[in-house]
Amino acid sequence: MTAILPSHEGPSIHELELRANEMRHDIITMLEAAGSGHPGGSLSATDILAALFFANVMAYDPADPRWEGRDRLILSKGHAAPALYAAFKQVGWVREEELPTLRHLGSRLRGHPDSNVLEGVEVCSGSLGQGLAISCGIALGLALDAKRRGDTERRDLPHVWCIVGDGEMQEGSNWESLMFGAHRNLSNVTVIVDLNNLQIDGHVTDVNSLGDIDAKLEAFGWRTWRVNGHDLRRLTDTLLAAREETERPTAVVCETVKGKGVSFMEDAMEWHGVAPNAEQAKAALKELDEARANLMKEA
Repeated sequence: MTAILPSHEGPSIHELELRANEMRHDIITMLEAAGSGHPGGSLSATDILAALFFANVMAYDPADPRWEGRDRLILSKGHAAPALYAAFKQVGWVREEELPTLRHLGSRLRGHPDSNVLEGVEVCSGSLGQGLAISCGIALGLALDAKRRGDTERRDLPHVWCIVGDGEMQEGSNWESLMFGAHRNLSNVTVIVDLNNLQIDGHVTDVNSLGDIDAKLEAFGWRTWRVNGHDLRRLTDTLLAAREETERPTAVVCETVKGKGVSFMEDAMEWHGVAPNAEQAKAALKELDEARANLMKEA
């Protein structure tokens, strides 16, 4: 198996939708087996991760998670780990039989991603507000290493992708990182905001509104796009455009639905951090299976 390299000639949107559907299926299966976890934010981030891993957006080597030329992915909203593990299963970094061990003692599939036990995870994450600072530090390190080697083409730098939650953007450390990234012209870092407008206490716009987040990101010096985070065609094109920026860091604000793909979980605060029981999981999987059957009919 060879390394996946960024390209506009990726798989069909239909194939990506099938991959995302499989990821959602695995997320529900994992969480029901665990009896705890975070379905809402995992399901809202699924299409983002599907685009990064399977639309030729992110550079990585399925045979070597530590390939030196790889892009770095930081899941700052680490409670969405089930979505990451579902992607890893399709890449080959997690075995299917491991999925039901989520959050079990001795499992590699910790409640939050743990780089000490699972290859493919760059850093331990989930303490909200820290992932973007880490991402900017990695991006700067990659740029300095390239400069020492005499590589001056910024377009060839490994890219750093940081997925944050919108509730997480209430953390002041993120805004310090945004200042730092712009000051250093870190064009090899992209922050992806999973804007599902829900956090543990309610809607973000009610708890502590971010206001015009796009204008704020632009004001902090980050080239910013807004996109439907479940439109895989637009999402893929936007992420590739962000990757090609060479003058300043980039931000992609993804409008998403918490619990996307399972009707009774969508935009429902109670599904922030509660796993489905057996009956609820059965209903969720039935919906996802029906959605997959409809996708197959469209092939």
